[in-house]
Amino acid sequence: MVPAHEAFRRLRDGNRRFAASARGAGSIVMQARRIELRQSQEPFAIVLGCSDSRVPAEIVFDQGLGDLFVIRVAGNIVAPSLVGSVEFAAARFGTRLVVVLGHSRCGAILATLEELREPTGSASRNLRAIVERVRPSVEALLETDLRHDPDALVAAAVRGNIRASADHLRHGSRLLEELIERDGLVVVGAEYSLETGVIEFFDGVPDGV
Repeated sequence: MVPAHEAFRRLRDGNRRFAASARGAGSIVMQARRIELRQSQEPFAIVLGCSDSRVPAEIVFDQGLGDLFVIRVAGNIVAPSLVGSVEFAAARFGTRLVVVLGHSRCGAILATLEELREPTGSASRNLRAIVERVRPSVEALLETDLRHDPDALVAAAVRGNIRASADHLRHGSRLLEELIERDGLVVVGAEYSLETGVIEFFDGVPDGV
C-alpha cells in the first residue's frame, strides 16, 4: 500500500514531467506490465475527474497501466454511483489518495452558469441532473461582483465545484469517513490548466509535501 503522501508526490512529479514535455519511461505501456496486471491491480491513487477529452488522468499525471483508478464524469460531479466507485477502490485495493480533478473553462460549469442566468428548460432530464449537481457550488457566485467579470466568475465556479465534490467525498460516505479517520485516506482537490498543462493542488493538500 502506497501512503497518501507518497502517492501525492508521484502525481505532482508526474504532472511536472508532463507539463515540461518530459514524460517518464514508466508511462509507456509495455507487454510485461500488461501481463503482470492480469490477475490483480494495486492503483496508488484514485482520480475522480471530468470527462473532457483534453484531461485524461493517466496522461496529465504521466502514469502508466495499473497506476490509477480513474472515474470520469462531466463536471467531476459526485453522485451515489461515483461515491460507490471511490469506496470500492479505497476499500478493495487499499488506495489512500483520492484526487478530485477539475479543469479550467469546464463546459459543465459554463452550461450551469448559462442555465442559471437564462433558464431554457430544453436540456434532457439527464443533462439537467448534472446541472443540478453543480448548481449549489456556483449559484451564490452570481450574487457577488464576480457576475460582472465572466472569466473570473467561471474560474471561481470551477474551484467551488471541485471543493464541493471533494467535501462530499470526505463527509458524504460513512465508509470514506472511517478510512479518513482510521487509515490515512486523503481527499485532495486539484485543477488542471488547459492553457499550461499544470495541475494545481489547492484543497486538502497533505501537510509536509
